[in-house]
Amino acid sequence: MKIVMFYHSLYSDWNHGNAHFLRGIIKELQKRGHNVDVYEPEGGWSLKNLIKDYGAEKIDEFRQYYPTLNSQFYNPEKKLNYENILGKADLVIAHEWNDSFLIQQLGDQKDNFHYKLLFHDTHHRAVSDEQSMAKFDLSNFDGALVFGDVIKKIYLEKGWIENVWTWHEAADADLFKPHPDTEKEGDLVWIGNWGDNERTEELMEFLIEPVKELGIKAKVYGVRYPDEAKKALAEAGIEYGGWLPNYKVPEVFAKYKVTIHVPRRPYVQMLPGIPTIRPFEAMSCGIPLICSPWNDAEHLFSPGEDYLVASNGNDMGYRIAEVLKSPHLAQSLSQNGRNTILKKHTCAHRVNVLEMILQELDIPDEKIFPIQNKSLEA
Repeated sequence: MKIVMFYHSLYSDWNHGNAHFLRGIIKELQKRGHNVDVYEPEGGWSLKNLIKDYGAEKIDEFRQYYPTLNSQFYNPEKKLNYENILGKADLVIAHEWNDSFLIQQLGDQKDNFHYKLLFHDTHHRAVSDEQSMAKFDLSNFDGALVFGDVIKKIYLEKGWIENVWTWHEAADADLFKPHPDTEKEGDLVWIGNWGDNERTEELMEFLIEPVKELGIKAKVYGVRYPDEAKKALAEAGIEYGGWLPNYKVPEVFAKYKVTIHVPRRPYVQMLPGIPTIRPFEAMSCGIPLICSPWNDAEHLFSPGEDYLVASNGNDMGYRIAEVLKSPHLAQSLSQNGRNTILKKHTCAHRVNVLEMILQELDIPDEKIFPIQNKSLEA
């Protein structure tokens, strides 16, 4: 298949978690023999900030980790050459970070080029900013891929589109894997952005205060930390590491004994069952994981076996100490989490789901399964 994807950025994950899953999915599609083109807008805020803060050489580093992945840039102020971009496409996927005008144009061009067109939603705006979602004209789209059943229900109830499929995020298990021979440098690491006041209180309760109370060696990575957040980290004895390229996360996890997951408030309060991609990646790397409360409404994992749940800040401190003191518990969480990812939450599993969706859309099997088709012909 010729697949064309429009996303905010493939190259940059600076405050842009959507790049994580995108990279793993493209790698898997390429493995299966598909030709994938990714388009991102020139001057996108994520890549712009990455280059401003860390230099264009980070793109070269990205290519070392993802040698088969490339993005093509388009000028969002100019009319696209749709015939060149879409003329041979069998499938087009557009992410919800795109401009509403581009979404409309991709729908309008379907009559000219006859591709299947899917919308991909990996954010909480369906409940937190319904007005911005309502700007999208999805009338010519064949369906939407959304990262949780609760989002699917909202799409159907609002009548935004007729066909909606749940398509959870997942881990690129080939990259996100344990590095067992790495020497430990500390006790706890947390990787995540501050969160635009969507989890400020939660980070104080479940991360900063427990670490301060325990007096353990901890480090935090992420961007958009205000001065007061950096001050709170310093007062708790937590080292701040700034932005960390997502492809280096497995190497960093290997240097620490435990990590935590603190979901943003909209996911906890309004979107049960959506963990975001961070827990998938942590468990895939085999680092013991402790979560602040979130409702695994879709039974993706086995709480208590794949990860521990801390009911409040005091409980988080107790759980962290428990993992640090018990090699047996740490090993059990590490193995269970990794095994669950390999069993049902890799990017390969998600491409399997996508293949079934494309069969529903009547794309011929010889295009959906090109490698299998070639082996049968041989």
